[in-house]
Amino acid sequence: MDRPKLEVADVFRRYGEAYREQHGASMSTGQRRVMAAIEVCRTAALGGHMERCDKCGHERNAFNSCRDRHCPKCQSLARAQWLDDRKAELLEVPYFHVVFTVPEEIAAIALQNKEAVYSILFRTTAETLKTIAADPKHLGAEIGFFAVLHSWGQNLQFHPHLHCVVPGGGPSLSGDRWVFCRPKFFLPVRVLSSLFCRLFLESLERAFDAGKLQFFGALEPLQKRSAFTRHLAKLKERDWVVYAKAPFAGSEQVLDYVGRYTHRVAISNNRLLDIENDQVRFKAKDYRRGGQVKTMSLSAGEFIRRFLLHVLPNGFQRIRYYGFLGNRHREEKLAVCRHLLGMPQIEKDQTEMLTETDYRDRYEDLTGCSLRQCPQCRQGNMVVVQILPRWSAPSPAAVDSS
Repeated sequence: MDRPKLEVADVFRRYGEAYREQHGASMSTGQRRVMAAIEVCRTAALGGHMERCDKCGHERNAFNSCRDRHCPKCQSLARAQWLDDRKAELLEVPYFHVVFTVPEEIAAIALQNKEAVYSILFRTTAETLKTIAADPKHLGAEIGFFAVLHSWGQNLQFHPHLHCVVPGGGPSLSGDRWVFCRPKFFLPVRVLSSLFCRLFLESLERAFDAGKLQFFGALEPLQKRSAFTRHLAKLKERDWVVYAKAPFAGSEQVLDYVGRYTHRVAISNNRLLDIENDQVRFKAKDYRRGGQVKTMSLSAGEFIRRFLLHVLPNGFQRIRYYGFLGNRHREEKLAVCRHLLGMPQIEKDQTEMLTETDYRDRYEDLTGCSLRQCPQCRQGNMVVVQILPRWSAPSPAAVDSS
């Protein structure tokens, strides 16, 4: 794949210093770290190596990556590895895509309390799905699923929501048979929405009482218990959106979907169009008009501000697993699921070890794309002929690979 002509890094390198000078007092340590990492990613600042084609002699510098999970350039290998790990977990059942989102008023609170509100979003979404699925009136089964946090829309505004991928059914509560959901129907979204709203607001109220929430700026009045209670009362009357999409067409479509969503960042480099007159132009889908692709233009400062809205709390896990896909008992519970579905069991090869230490070998093994092939003659292989030391040493805080 050809490298995009423009990158988020170009915006940061050109306008980042001015942005920090103007907004530095309001920037978090995490936001500063992400900006610094993206600015130096795959540049001489991080060092690297020189490669030469063993056929035609073509030379190129290959600089090291920042490995920050917010960097648009550093997701390909992580995505490929994650997909490879998930392949063996696919079951021969339909898969559903369920999205949980929160009202704008909750999003405003989340922006000032990311870790607390994101955790509530994960916990209440999981409890909602598991509770309704276990109810004999609906499914009467233990389900398994994973949830992926997204905090953005196509215009880069703050819009926290969870994408859940759920197999269509699960072991019965007695564990002796597989319970299939109805064709093309997983669970009633109105029932999910009602329970999700109640559980979320109850958890938010408990977080307030425990002193885990802070409010400033326009939300400062919510520091008072009476004002916060009135605020929640209004939200009980709002529509809480739970959206269930049509089931995937098969396991290949599931993997294609999760590969696009799990390791996505706020905006990919291939959506950028140009940077002119201190304006950044990029492509954005308008879902209110059937996904029509439009062109948006933001000032460089506003583009940077919106991108930084989506920096995650340090160490926060944005992909989580529940039910029979929960990390603790995943292997044994998946074995039960395969047995109930009449699928062959997967024998774990104890000799299967990763012997490749070079990232280029691993990337080709996972994706089928070679990073060694000479881009000039397409015949030779690029061989490392010189190590390029980094010309500056960023602080350890500059890299977040969590």
